[in-house]
Amino acid sequence: MRKGILGRIAGAALSCAMLFNMATAVPAMTATAADDHHDDWLHVENGKVVDMQGNEVWMTGVNWFGYNVGSQIFDGAWSANVHDCLKLISDHGFNLLRVPMSTQIILQWKNGEPDPIIKLNEYSNPELTVEGVEGGTPKYSFDIWNQVVEWCREEGIKIMMDIHSATTNAAGHNYPLWYDDNYSTDQWLEALEWFSEYYKDDDTIIAIDLKNEPHGKPEEGKFAKWDDSKDENNWKYAAERGAMACLKQNPNLLIMVEGTECYPDFARGADWSTPSVDYAHYGEPSKIFGAWWGANLRGVKEHPVDIGEYTKQIVYSPHDYGPEVWAQDWFYLKDDSKTFDRESLLKDYWYDTWAYLVEENMYPLLMGEWGGWVDDEHDKTGENRHWLQEIRDYMIDKHIHHTFWCFNENSSDTGGLVYDNFGKWDDVKYEFVKPALWQNADGKFVSLDHTIPIGKNGITLTEYYGGTVAPRPTEATTQPTTVKPTEATTQPTTVKPTEGTTQATTAATTQETTGVKPTQLKNIALGDLDDSGKVDILDVIIINKFLLGCTDLTSAQQAAANVDGDKKITANDGLNILKVALEIIKTLPVA
Repeated sequence: MRKGILGRIAGAALSCAMLFNMATAVPAMTATAADDHHDDWLHVENGKVVDMQGNEVWMTGVNWFGYNVGSQIFDGAWSANVHDCLKLISDHGFNLLRVPMSTQIILQWKNGEPDPIIKLNEYSNPELTVEGVEGGTPKYSFDIWNQVVEWCREEGIKIMMDIHSATTNAAGHNYPLWYDDNYSTDQWLEALEWFSEYYKDDDTIIAIDLKNEPHGKPEEGKFAKWDDSKDENNWKYAAERGAMACLKQNPNLLIMVEGTECYPDFARGADWSTPSVDYAHYGEPSKIFGAWWGANLRGVKEHPVDIGEYTKQIVYSPHDYGPEVWAQDWFYLKDDSKTFDRESLLKDYWYDTWAYLVEENMYPLLMGEWGGWVDDEHDKTGENRHWLQEIRDYMIDKHIHHTFWCFNENSSDTGGLVYDNFGKWDDVKYEFVKPALWQNADGKFVSLDHTIPIGKNGITLTEYYGGTVAPRPTEATTQPTTVKPTEATTQPTTVKPTEGTTQATTAATTQETTGVKPTQLKNIALGDLDDSGKVDILDVIIINKFLLGCTDLTSAQQAAANVDGDKKITANDGLNILKVALEIIKTLPVA
């Protein structure tokens, strides 16, 4: 396993020079941890998704499937270079990658089971071979996946893992539930727990979509319901359990909760045993409200997901498609003189199904899938392009997060952003998507990372909010890049520690940076080595400089540094101070 920030601090692997640079060069805006893998976590405040400083963000990404269908890697790796494809995604401004997987492949990795046949072109992807040469032996799929995570980090792409199906299968998403005959609910929870724990120190993976498109109708026997029961097929109850399986391992993850397909019209006497009829024009209006698979979030109004203090990590995630995927009733108006528009879509479907959550500022939404054809062959009437514009513009106006479906060309009912065996980029389709990608006033794409820009035409989250970041080593300049603020203030938002942020302070910690001698620091609280009134990243720097022999501590600082009460100052004290600074734990062991 790759070491994260906690392992590196515990192993005292930082140099004195590195620690000094952190104290003097990292702006207060970024509040970055020592290895930059722990400062980009997100959470929900007042119906918005924000970073650890309370700054609102916009996740605008894309899907790339393959790990869920038996390829054991992204589809297209049989011809294209995976690293080049990731660069293509980042250069076009997609700051989040939704990756469909299965319970099966995650448990395969957990248990170290061998790969089935892996679909990798070893000549196009020499980096993914054991020997590192063209035509070499493909690496184990989990090793390849971890290389992908590394590349995404380098490109400024964040990742959302999606449990697309229980069993690995190209048609696995057709099964309506998160469990099937091969994998139980408990095994689904096991996979979520292990995956969350494995990457808990790496904020490249910032979110998990618990299950793709729970669906089914009452008359079909197997279907997902939404209420306050503990029935096996109750998706709300399962989602609460799934969310906790993740968040007990990593309380910083965003958890995406999709909806169901159906929801009873209780006002007309329906319940979860009431069969549905298709649409009103087939006879009596249905007593079951229908929706796209996973899109029906009507139940949230009366029965929201409730996981106590962790509820701030919940984002609801419907899916929506146009008429070329399926000719839904809401695309056809009784007045034949006009076609659908935003007003009719809201009235006939969107608002009561999922849009009320953002319209009433109740919860943030991430549209996990939206997309479709834009060419004359597939979209003969142009109505699919019309729908793409309507939903795109609505998501822009309401700041709805989204991941476009999809990068792959081999999605049979939508196509993708590439074609010609994953070799060419579809500029026409991209033009439909581009306006909905997070950009600043100068058209630069905005990363979800505080220190790494997205692609070749992007900026960091720090830069977007008016801060500065040190340039990457590959850049010619050695001076921090200054970006004009896009907000009224260039100062970081001050948030109370209980609200989930780890603001850095501009208070200096050593004589080298402020001229204040260590002996002038007195009456220091536990963990607060710089007497700033709070435990933050600069306290981490001080204790690690001491552990590495780079500085001395006063008697008061030594007392404050011994947070585990064993009368010795060790790497364990540094680890615990770091955990409090990053709010992984609320209190110190002896506090």
